[in-house]
Amino acid sequence: MTDQAKGLWITLIAVLAVVPDSLFVRLIDAAPLTIAFWRVSLVGICIGTFLLARQGTAPFRAFAATGLPGLIYVIGLGGSGVLFVIAVALTSVANVVFIIASLPVFAMILSRIFLSETITPRMYLTIAAVLPGLAIIAYGSGETENASLAGDLLALAVSASFAAALTAARAVRGTSMVPGVAIGYVLGGLAILPWAAPMSIPDSQWVLVAMHVGFIVVSSVLLAIGPRYITSAEVGLLVLLESVLAPILAWIVVGEDPGSYALVGGAVVVGALAVSNLVALRRRRPRAARQGPS
Repeated sequence: MTDQAKGLWITLIAVLAVVPDSLFVRLIDAAPLTIAFWRVSLVGICIGTFLLARQGTAPFRAFAATGLPGLIYVIGLGGSGVLFVIAVALTSVANVVFIIASLPVFAMILSRIFLSETITPRMYLTIAAVLPGLAIIAYGSGETENASLAGDLLALAVSASFAAALTAARAVRGTSMVPGVAIGYVLGGLAILPWAAPMSIPDSQWVLVAMHVGFIVVSSVLLAIGPRYITSAEVGLLVLLESVLAPILAWIVVGEDPGSYALVGGAVVVGALAVSNLVALRRRRPRAARQGPS
């Protein structure tokens, strides 16, 4: 198996593992902050324990040496992990995943501001196409059952927070940010503990909590590995699968109708990003062919 095939399979499994994330939030019978507490705390502990067992404290020391980018990564990741659960509780699953799909737009803007990276004409066109899609979703929140503008704004905050974390990671590319996942999630859990009720989850629901955590751990670990072998455009195309599959899964399992506005707006957002990534991938292949094997 080639490195590209390996990367595609690993990233695909990672994306499929995160698809049920929002569905678990719907199925677990507890307050949003309680679900968020267990989601981020247990995922952080699992990943941190795995790293300590495999590599000791070295990865954590290397991460600590990143300074400000590491701090931004921890805050952005921990904050997005908590806000995601609250957003799903306040608005429809479709709205949340379609809005979060706009993450590359925030990443482009933040990379331009803080890393002085050039925004290409393709990126400007992508931003111009995504914004109307987000506007359609927001407009429809007043017309669609289970949707709200407050939840949509929180989903937008999730997208921006995670984009900030990814931008910080790009500033220190030579350092593994996986320890930051563990630290950010554990600190996120501690931050909301005073407002959570960890033991209020019914006994019959703990299996769902364990499954929820297990899926997120698998996704987090594989997403840290797969993109090493494939391009960001290929990663972007695969990640869009969550935006398509998560609303369908919620529709099938709990009967949550995403509504026509979310479907139209989501199609605009996902379609624009898919076309943008396909263009980037098509442009890269001729360059790779000319360079030949290294």
